[in-house]
Amino acid sequence: MKVKIKRALISVWDKQGVVDFARGLHELGVELLSTGGTSNQLKQAGLPVRDVSEFTGFPEMLDGRVKTLHPKIHAGLLYIRGNPDHELAMREHGLEAIDLVCVNLYPFEETVARPNVTLEEAVENIDIGGPTMIRSAAKNHRYVTVVTDPADYGFVLEEMRRNDGATTEGMRMRLAGKVFARMAEYNAAIAEYLASVAEATETVPRPFIIARSTGKKLRYGENPHQEAFFYPDPVTTEADLAHAEQLHGRGMSYNNYVDGDAALEAVRELADVPAAAVVKHTNPCGYATGETLAAALEAAWAGDPVSAFGSVIAVTRRVDLATARRLEGRFVEALIAPDFDDDALEYLRSKSKNLRLLKLQRALAPVSGGKTFRRISGGILVQDRDGALVQQWSVPTEHVFPDEKRPLADFGLRACKHVKSNAIVVVREYQPGQFSVLGMGAGQPNRVDAVRKLALSKADENIQILYREDAYGKSLREFSNEILHESVLVSDAFFPFPDSIQYAAESGIRYIVQPGGSRRDEEVIAACDKYGVAMAFTGLRHFRH
Repeated sequence: MKVKIKRALISVWDKQGVVDFARGLHELGVELLSTGGTSNQLKQAGLPVRDVSEFTGFPEMLDGRVKTLHPKIHAGLLYIRGNPDHELAMREHGLEAIDLVCVNLYPFEETVARPNVTLEEAVENIDIGGPTMIRSAAKNHRYVTVVTDPADYGFVLEEMRRNDGATTEGMRMRLAGKVFARMAEYNAAIAEYLASVAEATETVPRPFIIARSTGKKLRYGENPHQEAFFYPDPVTTEADLAHAEQLHGRGMSYNNYVDGDAALEAVRELADVPAAAVVKHTNPCGYATGETLAAALEAAWAGDPVSAFGSVIAVTRRVDLATARRLEGRFVEALIAPDFDDDALEYLRSKSKNLRLLKLQRALAPVSGGKTFRRISGGILVQDRDGALVQQWSVPTEHVFPDEKRPLADFGLRACKHVKSNAIVVVREYQPGQFSVLGMGAGQPNRVDAVRKLALSKADENIQILYREDAYGKSLREFSNEILHESVLVSDAFFPFPDSIQYAAESGIRYIVQPGGSRRDEEVIAACDKYGVAMAFTGLRHFRH
């Protein structure tokens, strides 16, 4: 059913495009009602506007809190056209129809995203009249058109021009659906904020509500037979992949988003220095710092050159040409960075039409809070993000863990946090003050396999790549011992048995970091003392399932 638009109420916070929209309505013969700042802007543009207070016969009051909460507004929106009782009530009370509502809401999400926002400021930006009007209009969408997104202004006008000033029921239904999605998102943001303010004094579990009003369809999910969509948060407070600007390459896939987020979360740990994370299937197979970003990327790539094929990379600094050239001949799915120099961007674009280049929209910084969640059958698990590193540092072994090894140990902990459990990493100082992952064991059902079959095995492979007998004048074993003796092995959780210590020591490891807390800690400490290993306890586990 088509409904001709004769009267429209326009009251928007975001005034982008509203004058042109109102002018288009006026040219189609629509009477314009409006409030406050919107009314003033339309009048300044020379449009004939009737103030809502004139329409209702009741002035705006309470600092504008009450202006559209009036029977003349909501009766005009909610009455069922053609219903005899409704038509009679409208005539008896002198009420008039409103056929179109154009409203967008106070910027609550943007307000609470600001640093140091007060509770009073947040509460003042909870919209009441706007949600009430758009809900009324959306409920009665069989007769009323409701527009909440400036991106729809042109679409609505085109439809009206094609239909002699009317809109179709199909369009009105789609717009009504957007209203309820937007309201779910808006209300969820308010509930989340109030819960976060109250949780310091409340002991009851806080609510967790997630709603997204807009998103996009992806080509497919993890596999081609799975349908997938991406729904970004409406507002961001940190550098994130969801709001990054894509500068080049084919569209992001489901797996690109998953790996890209893992890469960004890993490299966020090293935001203060030039660093790179090379991620494959969410594991940082390469992870390094460097004197320059180019050096960091090269060291990260060397962590596992085979696995790096088809990886997603995140870096902490603006990509310069020297860094871009490091990707010559190397297949990468995506590169995420704070920015790109013009010549680096031109170079990367020329090398691959498919390489996704993403520029972060905010400054990269370590984790400062927030939640993560995971859907399981029948419910949702919610937890704090893992922003910690060490709870306490203690060395229970006879052999001392040197203070000069602590920066390398901390680097190893940052890497290990982002490796799937059971997680083991071997890290080294490849040049003074610069660190990289030498070997990594991820996702194993037992810790000893992560140590012996993966992390130490990969470290051995990389050492063989590094080894050049003529250049070093040492045997491979001597060269390997020289590297492993100075490396640090880090575990995301405690060692339940001393066997992992034995394998690590026999391979040449002399420094180990783990949380501690096992019933067999004394046996593990004794094994370290037996094999001449210095071990530090951090008191903090970093599982990542």
